[in-house]
Amino acid sequence: MLKSMTGFGRAEQTVNEKTFLVEIKALNGKQFELQLRLPALLRPFEFEIRNTLQEHLVRGTIDCMLIIKQNGTSKPVNINTDLIKAYYIQIETLASELKIDTNSVLSAILRLPEVITPTNDILSELDFVEFNKVLLDALNNLNKHRAEEGSVLQKDLLSRIAIINEQEEAIVKLEPNREKRIKDEINQLLEKHVGKENIDNNRMEQELIYYMEKIDIHEEQIRLRQHCNYFKSVIQEKDEAKGKKLSFILQEIGREINTTGSKAYDADIQKCVVAMKNELEKAKEQVLNIL
Repeated sequence: MLKSMTGFGRAEQTVNEKTFLVEIKALNGKQFELQLRLPALLRPFEFEIRNTLQEHLVRGTIDCMLIIKQNGTSKPVNINTDLIKAYYIQIETLASELKIDTNSVLSAILRLPEVITPTNDILSELDFVEFNKVLLDALNNLNKHRAEEGSVLQKDLLSRIAIINEQEEAIVKLEPNREKRIKDEINQLLEKHVGKENIDNNRMEQELIYYMEKIDIHEEQIRLRQHCNYFKSVIQEKDEAKGKKLSFILQEIGREINTTGSKAYDADIQKCVVAMKNELEKAKEQVLNIL
């Protein structure tokens, strides 16, 4: 079964006074590239979180957002209420002396040093265990999404390989007529320019054998069938990450198709080659989405 590299996973759960929210988006990427946004509470566990994400997602461009809310609201900072009171008492005294209105003084106090500071709290080990369950739920949801898209991609790829096989079988049927036509054309050219009575039949036979060997496409057709069968067998392998492997096999399939086209010297076979190339290019585009 194939997996797509694209997917989305989300999970949310409230434990005690904390609500854990995880959202993960995965897009195509040659390697594992992670953009991780997490609150200060999770900073001590960043390395473990990154390892978990890479272990479960393997490859792709990953955007992960982690949120922890307490009592329904996010608390990324501490407000020093004692310091605010001290500031306010002094400002109120000064304002009374100068007869200044103090109605909007709070907003000014909040901007003073040390009034609002980043929280120094860290998540306990027990809370992190609960958070990790939410993270794994989000990853499982994302991988389910990947598997669903992968199933669609698999059907599409197998249908394109099937068409390539059909065109290869058509070439096998056209091959005998191609050989006969090429031999007849060579004989006609020699009779026209040299004369039938001047042709050395023994030398002619040797040259024909040499020429026909040079344009023979039998081996290319055998290798093409082998590569197509290998492609289908790799799809059935248990390994999740096989997009690169399938891409390499398609390169080999393309090599045999191109060689067949360069040796064909036959309009009907060239049509088959063009049809195979068309399916191959579409397959290459789809494989870029495979994990």
